[in-house]
Amino acid sequence: MKEANSKKALTFKTLTKNNVWDIQENDIFRMLDSAEKEGEIKDNMKHYASIIRSAFNVEELKDDSAILKSKYEKLGYKVGPIKVDDNTNIIWAIKKKPITRVTDLSYENIGHITAAKLIEVLDRNFGGGWDSLSQSIQDIIESAFDISTTTLPKDRLHKPGGMYEKKVADGYEVLEVSKGTWVEAIFAKVKPQAEKPRLRFANKPMSDEDMPDDDNYENDSEDFDDEIDEPSSFDDEDMNEDNYRTTFEIEQDPDEEASDMSDDI
Repeated sequence: MKEANSKKALTFKTLTKNNVWDIQENDIFRMLDSAEKEGEIKDNMKHYASIIRSAFNVEELKDDSAILKSKYEKLGYKVGPIKVDDNTNIIWAIKKKPITRVTDLSYENIGHITAAKLIEVLDRNFGGGWDSLSQSIQDIIESAFDISTTTLPKDRLHKPGGMYEKKVADGYEVLEVSKGTWVEAIFAKVKPQAEKPRLRFANKPMSDEDMPDDDNYENDSEDFDDEIDEPSSFDDEDMNEDNYRTTFEIEQDPDEEASDMSDDI
């Protein structure tokens, strides 16, 4: 319901290269019609067109003949007239850009797809697993999704009570990438929208509500002390090519200990 209301309220005045991914072809023609009545198109058409083209394929047709219109409609386009001014009319064929490959992903559209859609896109492009993606694509995906991966032998990945089962139960979508007798599992879940922090100007005195009580202040101090860790005692020699890795911390199961993995390779 919230998404529907957002689309209904959207106009060219509030259209951006981010929220344009929330609307469909019919919405474009509706907003064009509304903008025409308000006299906005003539002076701002180039700006509107730039935003629309960031999410839609737009073709300007020479005419609106039935043959030409039918040709584009068969390709999934919506075709309609646009009145630029009193003396100029153009015909647009519009089609939402598909997101089918990882190279189609951008910071503007990544927040407008589901985890299931992301997995579908990754599945269509994968071969080498998560690390086969470029760093820029990984950054785009992780800006909107919680991503975690792990690599395990096939017969251990779906072990009852294991990480796979727990992740799926927690709402993650998962993609399995075969690597011989091992499988890399890539888990994806939409990140919750973070609330924007309220800023307090330095010269504004703190109110009673801003002041922490003594108990919370002491707890915060203890938490800060806990964050100052001693230097890690991890030894690089402990790592070798036989150890499996995971990008998130889990409660280790004896059968999934990295030290036992070498026996299975």
